[in-house]
Order: sequence, then structure tokens, then C-alpha cells
Amino acid sequence: MTTQVVRAAATDVVAGLLGAGFNGAIRLPGDVEYDVQRRSVIPTVDSRPLVVAEAYGRTDVQAVVRTAREYGVPVAVQATGHGTRVPADGGILLKTTPMTSVLIDPERRIAKVAPGARWGAVIDAAGQFGLAPLSGSSRDVGVTGYTLGGGVGWLARKYGFAADSVIRAEVVTADGRFVTASAEHHPDLFWAIRGGTGNFGIVTSLEFRLYPVRRVHAGIVHYGIDRAADILRRYRDWVTTIPNELSTAVVLTKSSVAIKVMYAGDADLAEHLLKPLFEVAGPRLSGELRTIEYGEAAMGGTPARYLDFLDVLRDDVIDALTSFPDDEVPTVEIRHWGGAMAHPGPGAGPVGHRLATYSLIIDREVPDLAGVLRNSGRTFVNFLGDPDRAETAYDADDLQRLREVKRAYDPTNFFHLNANIRP
Repeated sequence: MTTQVVRAAATDVVAGLLGAGFNGAIRLPGDVEYDVQRRSVIPTVDSRPLVVAEAYGRTDVQAVVRTAREYGVPVAVQATGHGTRVPADGGILLKTTPMTSVLIDPERRIAKVAPGARWGAVIDAAGQFGLAPLSGSSRDVGVTGYTLGGGVGWLARKYGFAADSVIRAEVVTADGRFVTASAEHHPDLFWAIRGGTGNFGIVTSLEFRLYPVRRVHAGIVHYGIDRAADILRRYRDWVTTIPNELSTAVVLTKSSVAIKVMYAGDADLAEHLLKPLFEVAGPRLSGELRTIEYGEAAMGGTPARYLDFLDVLRDDVIDALTSFPDDEVPTVEIRHWGGAMAHPGPGAGPVGHRLATYSLIIDREVPDLAGVLRNSGRTFVNFLGDPDRAETAYDADDLQRLREVKRAYDPTNFFHLNANIRP
């Protein structure tokens, strides 16, 4: 479209938003705040929406959906921008960032959060009562997007995926209705959003369980890269012996092997459990494990360009991952799954590939590994860089059911600027 046509279309959409009762801020191309608010954390995503609409409440979200339908333009939803992978070109970019309320019910061990809330706010609020949410590696990530995508954090082996702890959600559907989804109300929608991301509506409130974790023994310790193969071979055997309270990952870089640890329990027992792994690692180069408040743990993350799951850590895979030429060494993270992640309660949502033993993340494409890794094609939505591969995040039965729920709640695929599941 020409600039003149774009301006006219944006003007029409603004008029529609105001007519529908939108009360938030509206940003147009040319405004300074337009360029600030359209930005994603992912640098390759450069959205050019007609307008950026900052919602202050549920009725604003409904106004955006109804206006978009009236004018035939798409809607993309963004809170913190961490999960934004598809540009909102020519549509409305709905920002839920201003909707940040966090309410804690310490007696019921429940949090109720608005869609713009970040994990740091929930961690701090829950921590006052000795409780913890099933957050991920970063305090800055938005709660809702992370949770709707499954949400694998450092307490997941003990308590499961974040999506498994959701008990209720308030949702604006594709026709602009407001519904409450729970095990008793709209149970099919409730099932689908707990892992199926934002394909089925816009969540304006999320309620989930908290857990009695105040302090953890955690940290990242570094060892010589020359010990990488020995560490991974010991890791493969060692993970079969540890309790669900202990979560770990091994990260290979050009200069070191980093072992990430979080243990939801006593420090002495943690060190005892870790001893067989550490004894093959050689002298420690840096880092330490400390008993700290849960909210103080900084576990870091690895950007995913290559993502797969491994059921077995074979010798040939270990050899391939530890024998790159010095000038071609990627960052590789092997994370232990299992525990409660593989054994959810009845009615759990469609978080895919729960039975995998390890997730494998590499920070760049590595064609030379293709023959060794034998890519299974399994992915995880929260780690997925390519939204066109979203369907690989689910097993066949769950994917079929997700499509049926999509047909029921969004038959025209109105919500498609996401990791899309087509009806």
C-alpha cells in the first residue's frame, strides 16, 4: 500500500477503536512511541502495524477485536515482546503491557495476574509468603505468553510445566466475547490454551498455583572444555539417579562447560547428589552454588536456532557435540527433563513431547550434525524460533484436538499472527 493509503486505513481503524470504546493509548506511524511500542525483543521481527493500541483493561481488548473484524485487519498481541515472532504488518498490534496487576492469595496458594505482568513481579509478590511460581530463567519475561506456550522452568521437574498449574483464565474470543475458561466452564478452551498459545483467544487474566519454595541451592559452575565428553557421558548415567527436586543443564561453549543447577531442598543433600557429576569435571574454573532466595537465582538461557528432543544421549551424539573445529564452536545446551513434566495430572493441556529425556538447543544452524542427530522433528513452542513449525510442538492426537477447538472458537483463523494452529 502507498503511504497515503496506509494513513487512510490507520485513520479509519483509529475511528473504529474510539467508536468501540477503546480507552487506551493509540500510536500511529510517525509517533516516537509507535517505534518504541512496536519493537520486539527478537531483532529480526520488524512489525509495521497500522496502529499500536495499548490496552488498559478487558474492554479495550474487546474493542480491538471488534474493530479489527469490522475493518478486516489482523490482530497481533504483544506484552513484553519475548514471544513475538510474526510481524503485525498492516494490522493492529495490541499491547497488553500496561495491564500489570498481580494478586496473591497466600491461603489458597494462587496468583491472579493480568496479561502484561512479568515474572519478576510475581516472584517478588509470592516470595513474601514463602511461595514461588513456575517461572523460567528470566524475571523480565511476560507471564502469560510463557505459560500459554507450556512454560518449562527450573522447578518443572518437581511441579511440572507452568501450563499445568493454570486453574482459570479470562479470555476474549475471536468474536469479541468475554468468557471464563476452567475445568468447569469452556473445558475444551481451557484445555487448549494450556500449551496451545494464543491461537484461541486473548487472555486478559490468568490464575495459577504457587508452590512452597522459599530458598533453593542454585548457580552455574564452569569447567574446562576438554572435559566435555566425559561430563556428558557421566551426565547421561547420573540423571537416572537424581530426585525431581534437582534440575540441571549442561552448556558447552568454546571456552568451558557450564553446569546449571537448581535444587529445591537442603544444600548438603544437593552437594551430595552432585558429587558424582562434579568429580569427573576436573578443576572448577569459576562459579559457585549458593543457597539463595528463589527469586535471586539467575540461570540464563541459550537462544534456539536448532531445537530438538533426545530420548537417549548416544555416544556418537556426544562425540559430535564435543568435536567442533575451534573456529566453528556453537553454544549447545542439553537440559534434563522428566519428573513431573512427564507425569501430569488428569486433564492436562497439550504441552507436547512430555516424555523426552533431554531438550537440545544450539544457538546456530549446524548442517554438519544432521546425519548424527537424526532430527526427530519435535519442538517446543516457547523455544521455537520458526513459527511455521508450530505444529511440530504437539503429538498427533493433541494436534487434531487443537484443530477441533480452533474450529469451534476461531473458525476463520482470526488469531493467526502467532505460532499458528490452523482450524
